[in-house]
Amino acid sequence: MHRRLPSLRGLQAFEAFARLGSMVAAAAELCVTHGAVSRQIRALEQQVGAALVTGPRHQLALTPAGARLAASLGGAFDQIAAGLPGAQAEGEFVVSAPSTFAMKWLIPRLPRFVDAHPGVAIRIVEEDSGEPDFGGRGLHAAIRLHQGPAPAGLAVSAFLPQAFGVVVAPALLARVGGEGLLRSPRLHSRTYPDGWRLWAQAAQVELPPPSADRAFEHNSYMLEAAAAGLGAAVTAWAYVEAEIAQGRLVAPWGFVPLARRFALVRPAIARHPDAERFADWLRAEGRAAAPAPRRDVHESGS
Repeated sequence: MHRRLPSLRGLQAFEAFARLGSMVAAAAELCVTHGAVSRQIRALEQQVGAALVTGPRHQLALTPAGARLAASLGGAFDQIAAGLPGAQAEGEFVVSAPSTFAMKWLIPRLPRFVDAHPGVAIRIVEEDSGEPDFGGRGLHAAIRLHQGPAPAGLAVSAFLPQAFGVVVAPALLARVGGEGLLRSPRLHSRTYPDGWRLWAQAAQVELPPPSADRAFEHNSYMLEAAAAGLGAAVTAWAYVEAEIAQGRLVAPWGFVPLARRFALVRPAIARHPDAERFADWLRAEGRAAAPAPRRDVHESGS
C-alpha cells in the first residue's frame, strides 16, 4: 500500500522542536540553522493543512493538532531508531585510536571508565590516520584530530586540546644547552614527518642544520629514542605528559597550541549504545587533564 506522507525532513524538524521546546535547540540537534527549522515546519503545516505551532516568535507552543502529531511522531521515530544497524548492538564497543595516543593517554586512564561502567566491554584498536571505516571494520567510534564542523553523517565530540613542542632527555639538554639543542641530532617519526617544520613555523624559529637526522617508524619509538638521549623530538603534549612528570623527558620551550583537537567521531544516527557515555567520559577526562605548559622559545636564550 502506498503511504502518503509529508516531508520526512519537515517531520524531523517538527518532532525535534516539539520534544525540545525550542527552535534554537532543535536547530542545534539537527545541525541546521534556526531559520531552516522554522521553514521546514511552515512547509509541513502547508502539507498537512493544519497549524502545528502558535504564539509569538519567542514563545511558540503546540496547537492541539501539533500535540497529536508530536505524540505519534515520538513513538514512530523511536521505532525507527531501534531498528537501525548498531542500535541494538551487543558485545564489545570497538574504538580506534592513534597508537601512541592510546598507549600514552587513553589506556592509562581507561580503568576509570571501566570502573564507572563495568557492564561495557570496550576494545581499543590501532588506527593512526585516515577516515574511520564504520561500515566495514566493525568500528563503533574513532579518536581523531579534528577541526571545524562535523562531517556529514558523523557526530564529533572534541575532548582534548592539541599542542606540540620539542622534548629531550635531561642529560642531553644539560650537555648541549639551549643554544646547542637545535643543532643536536633531530628525531623524526614517519607518522608525523612535518613535526619539526610545523613547530619551527609556529614558534617562529629558524632551524639550523642538525648534526644528524634519525627517523623512526612510530611516535612511540621516537619518544623512547629521545628519552635514551639519541636526540631531540617534536611531539604532542598528550604523548609525553607522563614522561615529563617522571623526569624522563623535558620540554625546554613548552608546547605550542594547535587549532585541531582530539575528538571522538562516531556515526550520527546508527550509534552504538555505549558511544555517548564514552564521549561524556572523554570530555570529563579532557577537562581534568593537565594543560600543556607554554614558554616562548625566544625568552629561553636560544
